[in-house]
Amino acid sequence: MIEDALQDIPRIMTALAEWGACVLYISLSPKRLRGAALVAVLIAGLGVLIGVQTIAGALPLGLWSLGMVLAAGAMYGLIWATTDMDAKGAGDLVARAFVLAELIASFEWQLDQSFFAGEHWGPARVSLVMVVYGAAFVAAYFAERRNFPPGVTIPIDGRILASTLSIALVTFLMSNLSFVTDDTPFSGRAGQEIFYIRTLVDFAGFIALYAMRSQRLQLMRAVELQSMNTLLRTQHQQYLRSRQEREAVNARYHDLKHYIAAIRQETDATVRSGMVDQLEQSIRGYEAVAVDTGNAVVDTMLASKTAQAELEQITVTSVVDGTVVDFMDVMDVVTEMGNALDNAIEATARVPEREKRLVRVAVYRQDHFALLRFENWFGGELTLVDGLPATTKDDAHHHGYGLKNIRQAVEKYDGTLTVNVEDGWFVLRMLVPIPD
Repeated sequence: MIEDALQDIPRIMTALAEWGACVLYISLSPKRLRGAALVAVLIAGLGVLIGVQTIAGALPLGLWSLGMVLAAGAMYGLIWATTDMDAKGAGDLVARAFVLAELIASFEWQLDQSFFAGEHWGPARVSLVMVVYGAAFVAAYFAERRNFPPGVTIPIDGRILASTLSIALVTFLMSNLSFVTDDTPFSGRAGQEIFYIRTLVDFAGFIALYAMRSQRLQLMRAVELQSMNTLLRTQHQQYLRSRQEREAVNARYHDLKHYIAAIRQETDATVRSGMVDQLEQSIRGYEAVAVDTGNAVVDTMLASKTAQAELEQITVTSVVDGTVVDFMDVMDVVTEMGNALDNAIEATARVPEREKRLVRVAVYRQDHFALLRFENWFGGELTLVDGLPATTKDDAHHHGYGLKNIRQAVEKYDGTLTVNVEDGWFVLRMLVPIPD
């Protein structure tokens, strides 16, 4: 057996590598535990991993696969207990952590056997472990950080998890095959070169998993960008339609002046009453358009969204000075007003109590800032992810990308967007500095 000719990685070093890899991916993921509780579980996890590896090392060669399963199970328990991930998400992290641990442990042991083969454990040998493990985990952290941006969660379905687990399993089996038997076409037989083969296979597995997640992240961002652009185009089209409606109202107003003059000149009371009825009928539906905030774009968006809210039996009250956003680009005003009102109206439409179907809008100047405030009845608990409400599958399209569009438009002017719940009201605030 090749394992009789070559000393394999000590079990405690394997446990340390597995624990370090788990800690790395835990640090990059949303946490279930924090503070002292997190530290306590991590310390306990290290003890469990060392115990599992000690037991695995005592198992006969025929139960080699059982030792692997026990170690993976311990890593899964540690990751699941500390991260706010579902079962599939935790499984994906375990596969990545397992391959990374194998890579770092194999790389360090390859160097160790090159410099210290057969020697006792002294300060130099221990220092090599500390330096290699430390440098490797730091490098892996900065590499993987790009694939785990804050506030971004890649959904892990069964197909993705199966792919990740398959890569991890094949990597582990191929990299350790030579330590089980030399009687296969894929086994190494050239002494310490077996260590190099194992490290190379583990590195290839890590790169494959890294590339797969990077590709998934880029695809998700491309879909998100497309959805955001679609929302922007929709808002702009709504603005153009609303502007045309206002122009139609203005033309109607011009005609009404002549119609009113004709009513005044009519002497027959019956005919005059009929003309008044026709006039009332003709202006019905134009009430919401009569908005004058001092900014034509704000007038258009507020009027059209108010009319939309009335169809849902939602009352919109507004105190708006449109002149404070005159410095903003038309498209940015449309994005901010349109998405904020759309979200408020959509959320309020789901409120069963008619008396609570209320939306409040305020736009005014506060010192050297433009303050845009949108409120709607909420009455629930708010969970924030990266400063924005956590979305669900049902409303992720509008509330996810819509709010991101708003924040992007606000930050364009060095402003800030905040959301919170106050006395049962969902409150969205935009604070934007007004240029001198």
